[in-house]
Amino acid sequence: TAGIIPDMRAFVRSALVLTVGACLALVSYVGIAAISVTWAGTHHDTTMVDAIVVMGAAQYDGVPSPLLASRLQHALDLWKQKQAPLIAVTGGKRPGDRFTEGDTSRRWLTDRGVPAADIVVESSGRSTWESIENVAPLLNEADVDSVVVVSSSWHVQRAALSLEELGFRAHSSASPDGILSASSEKSKLIREIAGVSLGRIIGFGTLFDITG
Repeated sequence: TAGIIPDMRAFVRSALVLTVGACLALVSYVGIAAISVTWAGTHHDTTMVDAIVVMGAAQYDGVPSPLLASRLQHALDLWKQKQAPLIAVTGGKRPGDRFTEGDTSRRWLTDRGVPAADIVVESSGRSTWESIENVAPLLNEADVDSVVVVSSSWHVQRAALSLEELGFRAHSSASPDGILSASSEKSKLIREIAGVSLGRIIGFGTLFDITG
């Protein structure tokens, strides 16, 4: 019995050390992911690429929401600066909608002088991963290898990493914030940090399969 007690104490100490170490490693990993997501949302990559990929957002009967309009305006600015010759727009529609996010985005861009031939449209995705998975073959058909992703600051890194997972060289350029309330942006940022943390480990496609 006397020998068992020291062994138990040693086991408990080892278990505590391992638990504390694992917790510290997890906190550090999530912290690094938080820094990475925040950095991507505040830096604009100016690398010349093959295409600009615009992540969809809500539209109202063919009119972009302020969030989507902000992304489209930023993409239009990059296109005018000749960062890429092609713009890919994404996003499906909700039940009852007459227009998709992708088609609404294309119309917004063509109304502002972008030739229809310079726009690739994905119009069935209802999530980040679905849109990226659906637009990937369209980009491949257009011989696109490198992209710059345009989305909101809290979302742009997950979209870029998802495209990298599908074989593209992806850069990011966040559209201006200030569209959502501070509390809403904070909530979305926390969710994205969690998503990026998990996605880097298990893959963003797998993450979508699990969470939908």
